[in-house]
Amino acid sequence: MDHQSREQWNQLLRKQAKEYKEKASELGGVMIKVGQFLGARTDIIPEVVVQELLSLVDHVPPSTHRYAVDLLEKEWNCTWQEQLLQMDEEPIASASIGDVYRAVLQDGSQVAIKIQRNRIVDIFHMDFKALKVVFWIFKTWTAIGKKADMRKLYNELIYVMDRELDFKQELEFGTYFKQRYEKNQQLHIPDYYASLCTDKVLVMEWVEGVKITDTAFMDRHHIDRRKIARLLFDFYFDQYLKEGYFHADPHAGNIMIHASGVISIIDFGMVGAISKRDVNQFKQLIQGLIVDDYTLVIQALEDMHFILPGANTVQLKKMIKQTFDLYETAEQSKMDAHMMNQIKDDVLQFIHEQPIQMSAEYAYLSRAISIIFGILITLDPSLDLGAWTKPKIRKWLGNRRLAEAFYQQKLKEVTAPIQSFAEAAMNWLERGDKDREWEKEKLRRQQRHQLFMFMEILCFSLAITGVGLLYVKIVSVWIGSLIIAGFSTGGLITLIQHMKGINKES
Repeated sequence: MDHQSREQWNQLLRKQAKEYKEKASELGGVMIKVGQFLGARTDIIPEVVVQELLSLVDHVPPSTHRYAVDLLEKEWNCTWQEQLLQMDEEPIASASIGDVYRAVLQDGSQVAIKIQRNRIVDIFHMDFKALKVVFWIFKTWTAIGKKADMRKLYNELIYVMDRELDFKQELEFGTYFKQRYEKNQQLHIPDYYASLCTDKVLVMEWVEGVKITDTAFMDRHHIDRRKIARLLFDFYFDQYLKEGYFHADPHAGNIMIHASGVISIIDFGMVGAISKRDVNQFKQLIQGLIVDDYTLVIQALEDMHFILPGANTVQLKKMIKQTFDLYETAEQSKMDAHMMNQIKDDVLQFIHEQPIQMSAEYAYLSRAISIIFGILITLDPSLDLGAWTKPKIRKWLGNRRLAEAFYQQKLKEVTAPIQSFAEAAMNWLERGDKDREWEKEKLRRQQRHQLFMFMEILCFSLAITGVGLLYVKIVSVWIGSLIIAGFSTGGLITLIQHMKGINKES
């Protein structure tokens, strides 16, 4: 596809994505969640579509205050005034799953109360059935469906959305992060009031602050933005490199900054998991890149189930090597912007052409990393992420593992000529026997060919002799005809057998 055709195709995709975004914003619910889910799937969704879906905001008209009060009293089994001194009439935030109200407990503590929308679970599950039909259509009739594992994609979507509907699960995640980072005084995870939390109600500490991207606020309060960027970098990379859960929705609205410079992380409805096996596969992947062992890289990607059956692993290996070599031989800040975009486009195009698909966990991990990098650059456009990342990777791999990888590569380089010589020697030794067998076969074919040629000439000669005898009337017509027919047929059969033999040998 040439540049003009590709641009026209991208314009069409962009138009369709905008239409979907507008319709999803109008309908809300599952449509928004599907758009957000697909917005994280750069492995199967075109880049222009992803860029449009990233701006899909989960915002719908709020439920009524009366509904919120009735639900609280039903879930708490008492009047709302028995637990609260006051509660705002209007929610401070409204999303497809629930509304968030500001309130004050009886002991004077300010809290945020997340209340699940009326029958949202039933509505979502009815929409899930409709989505199953849509995914079947994609699988059967579209190019994406032929390349991607649509059944797996559908199951992952349902799993992610079901988890967001479970407020008890969000409570567990929030408690997990609170305990994991309780010793970090510069980061704040809100407390949860577990006794007031139910399947449909979530009560947490109220957090003061502004979005992390409000650089003007930080400058007014003399907050060191580079220091804040480093705190965020350490917080999130700790999650990305270790076994455990990671905050999968780190957009600016879920990361708050207080005038004191303390960072608060809120909303743990979307959380991913990294297993011990994932960590080992990450290390194998990084080790392969460090020592230029791209067979190891491909093996790691296959173990991580990135590569589906039918992928061109040879071309994939070449693409990874070229991209990584380019980053290694040039500083990213000095690379031409057009070149960077071209590399990205080439990589994405290759990924979309090949049966390569990430799991939902990896897709959200990739999305989370890209969002955090964007926030870090906003905080400090001049920071060198490579300088921060390399020491962490080195420590994460461990000096011993890194040294082993290095020496394994050196050993491979040193022994490669010896191994090549050994293979050449074996080929040379085996070639003598093979050559002798070939000479025998060649002689056999030659003798067989000569035999068939002799038989063909003999048969046709005798047939012609029969014609001559018949012509001079030395034999009767009946005998002459028999001689001609017999030897002509024999010659024809011999010719056919000869041709079959030649075809088999070729």
